[in-house]
Amino acid sequence: MRLQKYMASCGVASRRTAEKMIAEGRVSVNGNVITEMGVQVEDGDTVRLDGQVIRPEEEKRYVIYHKPAGEVTTVSDPEGRACVLDHFRDYPVRLYPVGRLDYDSEGLLLLTNDGALTERLLHPSHQVDKTYLARVTGAVTPEEMQALRRGILLDDHKTAPAKARLIRQETFASQVLVTIHEGRNRQVRRMFEETGHQVLQLRRVRFGPLELGDLRRGEWRELTEEEKRKLAAYL
Repeated sequence: MRLQKYMASCGVASRRTAEKMIAEGRVSVNGNVITEMGVQVEDGDTVRLDGQVIRPEEEKRYVIYHKPAGEVTTVSDPEGRACVLDHFRDYPVRLYPVGRLDYDSEGLLLLTNDGALTERLLHPSHQVDKTYLARVTGAVTPEEMQALRRGILLDDHKTAPAKARLIRQETFASQVLVTIHEGRNRQVRRMFEETGHQVLQLRRVRFGPLELGDLRRGEWRELTEEEKRKLAAYL
């Protein structure tokens, strides 16, 4: 088994992230630091990441977490901000977030030790839908809704067509449900900015076949067996 695939099976990272870890010299096999791709891992080999032995985890775990605004989706933060994984220090296995949610955003975040699943969910070829409820300034016009559906020019590249539906028109704001499958940095916020609206609140309510439901901010739960089946079928 290739080293990066082995690392993914250990739940430490996706294959792509594992390749970066290898290139950074953080991984060794039988005491030899590896910095190139293509190394094979055989039965009986000892693999270490940052000096710690890693082994494939037999039981895969899957957790939905309602990330509140004000937390970063990283293992640690040099600025000392609260981290999502602070809540899972005592969890039976080491979990990793699937993708990210901005510091100012909230909502559904999937965490797992299944590196192979993480790789599939994040790979652009699978075009996994992500649905957000955005509360934005002002009244979003039908023409602006159509612009979102056609795609918005960001960094000289047009976004893929989004699904957009006006949920509620308030006196000084609008609530819009937006579904995208790309993962550009702060994409939904920037799409609205290009149409003249600032995002006041952004909550991810759906990721692939998984829904946030009535899970409160800061709460988490493990996926049901039905949700696991839906997730496997989705890909």
